[in-house]
Amino acid sequence: MTAKIAFDEVEVGTELPARSFPVTRATLVRYAGASGDFNPIHWNEKFAKEVGLPDVIAHGMFTMAEAIRVVTDWAGDPGAVVEYGVRFTKPVVVPNDETGALIEVSAKVAAKLDDNRVRVDLTAMSAGQKVLGMSRAVVRLA
Repeated sequence: MTAKIAFDEVEVGTELPARSFPVTRATLVRYAGASGDFNPIHWNEKFAKEVGLPDVIAHGMFTMAEAIRVVTDWAGDPGAVVEYGVRFTKPVVVPNDETGALIEVSAKVAAKLDDNRVRVDLTAMSAGQKVLGMSRAVVRLA
């Protein structure tokens, strides 16, 4: 699959539209059901604190999935993403209130590669801290 964006129309430094993704405890419960990951650090505040976490934290794969949405929305085709990887640097702490947490994601084209591909570097923040490091995707453009 290829993106709907033409390779020739994209320059290094092109910024993708930034997005913010709200995360509540209810979001985590729904994700746990879909993924099968029922680790209590994602829903049980007492357990999370007993193992040294500040509170319940979002699933790493959930955080990673939300971040790549910036790229797939920009590309217009999720199948255009041919590589994606991150390092988890800080957890997304999700308080037990109506607001929860916010994952703020920005991205820019960092390199033009061969075969109509570009490398996109992403920045994912929550509560003023970088939650994903080395977050990079390779996207095949039209």
